[in-house]
Amino acid sequence: MRCVISERKQLSRMDAAVSLGKMKGFIGHSQLAAIGKVCYSEERQFMYAKLVELANIVETMPKTYETDGQDDPDVYLHYFLGGMNWHITERDMMPEQLQAFGRADLGYGGELGYISIVEITKAGAEIDLHWQKKPLSQCAD
Repeated sequence: MRCVISERKQLSRMDAAVSLGKMKGFIGHSQLAAIGKVCYSEERQFMYAKLVELANIVETMPKTYETDGQDDPDVYLHYFLGGMNWHITERDMMPEQLQAFGRADLGYGGELGYISIVEITKAGAEIDLHWQKKPLSQCAD
């Protein structure tokens, strides 16, 4: 089964699986199960393309300390759970994705710092599949 994205590149289920491997540690088990179901549905074309897109973002986004000193770094990933939001500006420089840097807002105002991706995904936070990169100043607390 193949899908076509805007560049007319053919993607297969294998492309989606490779992309998921690159995103290991960024998606929690519950959301991963839901994504797996979508990959076998009529919406699989969207999901294959989305997974390839997200893997590219994860591979190319800044690593720890690469945005140090920037007044308004870009937010590459967004996680949410209820009224809580995490805006990720840097990923872990280590091969295993354990933490990231960004702003966490648990409903009481945002604060910059290190965010445990492992902890927030275990708690049920989901990665925003429709997020578009934007400066941190444009992300509401």
